[in-house]
Amino acid sequence: MAPSDPVTMRLNRRSLLRGSAAAAALSFGPGLARADETRLRLAWFGSQDRTRRTQAVIDLYQQKAPGISLVGEAISGGAYWTKLSTQMAGRNISDVFQLEPRTISDYSGRGACMALDPFIPQVLKVEDFDPGTVDLCRIGGKVWGVALGLNSFSLFYDTTVFAKAGLPAPTAETTWAQYADLAVELTKAVGKDHFWGSSYGARYTYVFDVWLRQRGKALFSADGQLGFGVEDAKEWYAYWEDLRARNGCVGGDIQTQDQSIIETNPLTRGFSAMGFTYSNQLVGYQAMLPNKLGITMVPQAGGGAPSGHYYRPALIWSVGSTSKNGEAAAAFIDYFVNDVEAGKILGVERGVPPSRKVREAILPTLNETERASVDYVTFLADKVGAYQAPPPIGSSEFGDHLGLTTDQLAFGQLSVAEAAQQLFEQGSALLRRR
Repeated sequence: MAPSDPVTMRLNRRSLLRGSAAAAALSFGPGLARADETRLRLAWFGSQDRTRRTQAVIDLYQQKAPGISLVGEAISGGAYWTKLSTQMAGRNISDVFQLEPRTISDYSGRGACMALDPFIPQVLKVEDFDPGTVDLCRIGGKVWGVALGLNSFSLFYDTTVFAKAGLPAPTAETTWAQYADLAVELTKAVGKDHFWGSSYGARYTYVFDVWLRQRGKALFSADGQLGFGVEDAKEWYAYWEDLRARNGCVGGDIQTQDQSIIETNPLTRGFSAMGFTYSNQLVGYQAMLPNKLGITMVPQAGGGAPSGHYYRPALIWSVGSTSKNGEAAAAFIDYFVNDVEAGKILGVERGVPPSRKVREAILPTLNETERASVDYVTFLADKVGAYQAPPPIGSSEFGDHLGLTTDQLAFGQLSVAEAAQQLFEQGSALLRRR
């Protein structure tokens, strides 16, 4: 089954629940079988490894909460957001569902999320979280979700390819100019058809955001508008088009197939030796590749400029606004982020745990790859900027717009100047409509 197929995998004990319910109905009559049972639906997206870990925590929780029935649903690709929109329209949102930083403003603003403030701190305990972590999901004065882990932006690279090519791997000091030269040299050194040094990074909003922050700007301003201008976008696009012309990165025909999931990144598909992604995904990427991956910072501007990096919630659990069991849903989230045994199962696949207690407990249990992910986040401690508020409403649509505009540029349908103008003008309009 192709990773990009919009496949929905229904998990947990659905068949068992059906059988048990049917048997109970025969014994006790309709309507009595689940009278004392609270049923919660969970939905998330991600790799098979994430699904395996999540399912294991679900199973463990049900052993400790016998009155709760949990049914998990892992939805791959863009089908997740389609399903969520359908549930919103039908007022049937999953009790607990997964969001990310760029989508929480959109979906909380559209009424998909239940405010969690009434459950804090009695049900949902956050006193062991690092300062500011709760605020990462606070919008308009209310908490709409809980960060499942902290991460930051990163560059992954295939250590084996670099070693065989006899070239130095990128480091935290590598500048954008040095990165471009390195990618070009690597393509030449490997000398293999359909293999390049780098992915085509112009398509990633978070890499563009880092690049802008290194220059004192940002993807979005504090008032929810674009934080850059046409000339900034023109410089960004010119960098990547120049790298593509030098044969240092993959072309549009490959990059456009990346659906922002691990399985479709040019790095995991064997088309590039370097790829941009989030630090917590090192676990998932390494599971897909035979060669050892290295992790470092996104290229730097140099000259004492800011790193452009900041900590962010890797992923978020929110409670559906239509849930009839909000307190039970909040209790499950509390277990997910605060229980040590759950933390050992989850590891750092969704980021470094927000709970200090869980973090300290799992460190000795981590494998080499997981530890590298934690070490990287720790390494950034004196290099990151201030915690950022969630992106504004419309940021998700802007991300789609950037992807489309960049694809048109990569296929030669727009010039650098035209792409920059379109990105700014239509992107501004998307945010204004909100």
